[in-house]
Amino acid sequence: MFRLGRVKWLGVVATIVALALTACGGPAATSAPTTSPTKPPAVPTAAPVGAATTAPTTAPAATKKLVIGYTASQTGAQNVASAKQVEGLKLWAADVTKAGGIKTKDAIYMPELKSYDDESKTDRVQALYTKLISDDKVDLLISPYSSTLVKAAAVVSEQNGKLMITAGGADDLTMEAGFKNIYQVYTPASRYLTGVVDMLKKLDPSVKKVAIVNEKDSFSTTVAAALLPYAKAQGYDVVLNESYDSNSTDFVPFINKLTPLAPEAILGGGHFQDGTTFAKQMKERNVSAKYVALLVAPPEPTFIEIGDAAQGIIGPSQWEPLVKFSAESAKAAGLAWYGPSVQQFMDGYQAAYKSEPSYHSAGGYAAGMMLQKAIEDAGSADPEKMKAALDKVDMLSFYGRVKFSVDAKTHGKQEGHGMVYMQWQKDAAGKLMRQIVWPLEAKSADVQPRK
Repeated sequence: MFRLGRVKWLGVVATIVALALTACGGPAATSAPTTSPTKPPAVPTAAPVGAATTAPTTAPAATKKLVIGYTASQTGAQNVASAKQVEGLKLWAADVTKAGGIKTKDAIYMPELKSYDDESKTDRVQALYTKLISDDKVDLLISPYSSTLVKAAAVVSEQNGKLMITAGGADDLTMEAGFKNIYQVYTPASRYLTGVVDMLKKLDPSVKKVAIVNEKDSFSTTVAAALLPYAKAQGYDVVLNESYDSNSTDFVPFINKLTPLAPEAILGGGHFQDGTTFAKQMKERNVSAKYVALLVAPPEPTFIEIGDAAQGIIGPSQWEPLVKFSAESAKAAGLAWYGPSVQQFMDGYQAAYKSEPSYHSAGGYAAGMMLQKAIEDAGSADPEKMKAALDKVDMLSFYGRVKFSVDAKTHGKQEGHGMVYMQWQKDAAGKLMRQIVWPLEAKSADVQPRK
């Protein structure tokens, strides 16, 4: 069943990415974002003295506050990616506010964000999402970052019948629990690293032995559980398949196991802190594997701070600025286009934060955008009407395609979005930069073996 699912998904990715490439060489999309200012509702003026008074035929839309709750990991293991996700969400809220709110026939909804620091801890997520719902009376929810925290928030949200968009969670299991109120914008974890196997099989047949070393958390375990049988089915000898505790800082024991096994490819990792440390220690110990692909850490712009240890590291990414989805590619694919262009998102983010957005930033913005899309399509912020609208979504935006499962067992699971794979490479001047190396339809450079 999994194999058939990948074939179907690869067909979708190839189609969408090929269409996105059409826009890569051309000018940025010029279509206005849906959050662009629109003509404000007419405001009745006082009638002149002595003139006949006539009641307005259409009442102006009422402006309503829309409180959106979430937790952020301001401290702890998830703080880097969480900060990026929150920046994306705040940028979306600022764009909507600047445009005068989310406009429907009967009301204009002005977003107001309410958040707490979860410290990257599951128990705090459970307590704080309960507080957001029971004490703060928020209208809608956005998830925290990381699959483990998302799962905790999703359970609380579902138990209280609250609509939540998950931005930083990819674990398949969370979205296979039969939830009715949770919607996922990330590509599921089971598809995070299988694309690297496809890439190696296509581009470097000399690779025969691979090792899987991953963090022992829900998300990374799901990634590895899908990767292991897939790699074996493609004919690879998996010489090591082990996991490490979250917050691990010493990877020398794994490196000592890897050295005599001599895998040509090492696949795994977990999140930013451990992935960055693992990459640094492999460089320090001169691990000779031709290819290393790690979860989460490499696509973060700050991964470059480890210098030459970053060179050659591959990372699966939910979004990269080099793939320029556009209104034109949406039209060609027969999909509805929604929201700002890639360039508009990039410009807005850099203006607001003086830094480059990561895929976590794009995910945060996309999560807010899905709430906006649901309200506009439903003509209301009523959760039941919004869920009915989300169930019908199949669209393309700067973030890529979004389509939710409506199957009862996997309701809300993301089934339209696809991954791309980036690699840190040096340009002619010796400067490290990100390149897209897979799928071929989206590549900006050929994949390079590590040196």
